[in-house]
Amino acid sequence: MTLAVSNDPPAAAPAAPPPASPPRRGPRRTVLWGLLLLLLLVAQSLLVALTVNYEASRAQEEVESIAAEAAIRLRRDVLQAMQQLQVLSWPGAQALDWPSEALGLMHGRRELLRVERRDAGLRITSAADSPNRPPLFTTIARADLSIDTDVACLSALRQASPLLSRSYFVPQPDGRGVEVADLCVPIQRAGTADGFVVGSFGLALLLDTVMTPEQARHTEISVVEGDGARLARAGGPRGAGVFVAERLVDLPGSSLRLRVDSSLGQPSLIPNLMLALVLGLSVALFGVVLLLARDVRRRAEAERALAEALSVRKAMEDSLITGLRARNLDGTVTYANPAFCAMVGFDADEMKTAVPPYWPPEQVDEYRGRQRTRLASPQPEQLQLEGFETVFMRKNGERFPVVIYEAPLMDSLGRHTGWMSTVLDVSAQRRVEELSRQQQDRLQASARLATVGEMASLMSHELNQPLAAIASYASGSLNLLDEPPAAGDAPGMPHQMLGLVRQALERINEQAERAGRIIKSVHSFVRRREHLREAIGTDLLIDGVLPLVRLQARKSGTRVELDLPRRAPRVVCDRTMLEQVLINLTRNGIQAMEGAETALEDRVLTLRVRQHHEQWVTMSVVDNGPGIADTVAERLFTPFFTTRAEGMGLGLSLCRTVIEQHGGVLEFGPASTDPEAAADGDGPPRRGTVFRFTLPAARQAESRAATALDA
Repeated sequence: MTLAVSNDPPAAAPAAPPPASPPRRGPRRTVLWGLLLLLLLVAQSLLVALTVNYEASRAQEEVESIAAEAAIRLRRDVLQAMQQLQVLSWPGAQALDWPSEALGLMHGRRELLRVERRDAGLRITSAADSPNRPPLFTTIARADLSIDTDVACLSALRQASPLLSRSYFVPQPDGRGVEVADLCVPIQRAGTADGFVVGSFGLALLLDTVMTPEQARHTEISVVEGDGARLARAGGPRGAGVFVAERLVDLPGSSLRLRVDSSLGQPSLIPNLMLALVLGLSVALFGVVLLLARDVRRRAEAERALAEALSVRKAMEDSLITGLRARNLDGTVTYANPAFCAMVGFDADEMKTAVPPYWPPEQVDEYRGRQRTRLASPQPEQLQLEGFETVFMRKNGERFPVVIYEAPLMDSLGRHTGWMSTVLDVSAQRRVEELSRQQQDRLQASARLATVGEMASLMSHELNQPLAAIASYASGSLNLLDEPPAAGDAPGMPHQMLGLVRQALERINEQAERAGRIIKSVHSFVRRREHLREAIGTDLLIDGVLPLVRLQARKSGTRVELDLPRRAPRVVCDRTMLEQVLINLTRNGIQAMEGAETALEDRVLTLRVRQHHEQWVTMSVVDNGPGIADTVAERLFTPFFTTRAEGMGLGLSLCRTVIEQHGGVLEFGPASTDPEAAADGDGPPRRGTVFRFTLPAARQAESRAATALDA
């Protein structure tokens, strides 16, 4: 959808005077409505505030009343219990009657958990636990928790009156615990200390006795320390912390701080029916204004959200280093971000032409055809987001490769209006890939030359034999030719001598061909430079390197065995690079058997080919050497790592790189774990190492190439 915007000034008005503008009543009306709403709001706020304040004051007074009553009951209960414990401390009480009297006392007072009788040295002589609950000191011994009790008893002895100790925590077997305070009553006979009676009170149980059931339903009472830490609690649900009252209960020897906390929160805004009716009328009045203001607010929010979204999108597009462009259905560029403008060197306005200026002139027809193909799609929204590579031109005429991802642009009605493209400049990536390829070629060439250098001594040894044989046969032929005819022989060369000379010449020809084959195999190995992926049989790959492999194997007495299926599978590979891999792996296997103390009859190198999967072909090189140590295996593929003084340390690293470039995997392991070797027979497990690598099978590779998209 296109909006036409005109920058021309508006036409001049007619000569008649302009009509008078209507009176501006909007601001005055707004002020009146605003004052009315303000008065209503103030009145309702005052009403609500007074009602809430009244309800809050009433709830606070109730809490204060409960706290005062609880403090009085708590002091009364403790003093009554103190009097009953004093009865147990009378000198007339018999020791035999004391336990039953203590149990009777605890049966009537559930807050009393334990009664002890101690001698003047504060040692426990007898004790009785409450029959209403399990014994108190089962998890921790009583002697470990008697410090506060001892202090209270000594103070009670000095003051000659019962005293309450500081509270302490007693763990229980169920994982919880009890906060306990001990009341110590001194026993004196004839003016001297004769012992003590100690009663242990559970503070939580003591609090249960000071509240009525009605109060406990909506109020929590607790004993707290001076810093506010809660020691024990009783009552109903947890307090809300809004209506709180505290009282200090003065007890003999100690003081307890009681806190009463109501579970009620702040009073609601509608505590009664009258206020609800008034608020209902106010809400109805406010609703009229809110309905009018809602549309204005929504429009303002939508405009603000749209402006923020546009600002964020603009910032994101400007911060990208990836080029973005938008085109309409005619192919004209309607938008380009700064990254794309910097990439091609043209401004956004310069690109708004029928033929984009960044199209190379020689490829305009091709690009137009590709554009027509995309526009001819009946359902562009169902096209997959696929990238294709092409070439653009900078403003200075430089061509550079790019990768483009395109997606259809849809308007709010779902109509296709154009294309949005993401453009990636891959020129730097292509330069890096080319540099990496050149370096890889140099490493391959270095490795091949190093291999040829190592084979030079082998070639001299192998060529000496055919050359010596040629020289011997040639010398024998000359001797036969120089031998004079015997007496009585016909002139010319005898038929027998002619046969010997022919036989010698045939031997010379065989040895010369043998020497030529050796030189030709090395020459073709060094001269082969083309890097083309082709479908080739694995038997041809092995035949290409077999003369060189046997050349080195013959020197060490190694026997080379081939394990190929009747119909050798075909692979897609770079023949030159794969021959280098086979040369490196077979040379390592031969050298491993040379360095080890391996008998000549056990020096066997096996080249095996298998196809266990329709997509992949596996080639293996198996030696019968000592194997690979664990410390060496960890760094086996590290560049420039070698265990031989004359080695370069690049062979296996290059082998893995070549195999991975073909999409395969190079791995190694003990030869005894090779499944093919295990299937050969029931003999002892084979020593040595097996190197396996995979290559894509020819049929699968060709099918992938056939389904690839042409950019």
